[in-house]
Amino acid sequence: MRLGLRKRIDRLWALIWLEDGQDLVEYAFIIALIATGATAAMQGLASILMTALTHISTVLGTYSV
Repeated sequence: MRLGLRKRIDRLWALIWLEDGQDLVEYAFIIALIATGATAAMQGLASILMTALTHISTVLGTYSV
C-alpha cells in the first residue's frame, strides 16, 4: 500500500516539474504581446491616416474647375 502511494506522489511531482509545455506557453504569450502591440499601432496609424486624408480632401475641395 505504501509503495503505491509513493509512486503516485512521485508521478504528481513529475507532472508539476515537467517543462515540456512551457515553451508553448511562452510562445503563446509572445504572440499575444505582438498582436496587442500591432493592434495598438494600427489604431494610431489609422487615426493619422484619417487626419491626413481629411486634410487632403479639404484642400482639394477648395479648388474649383
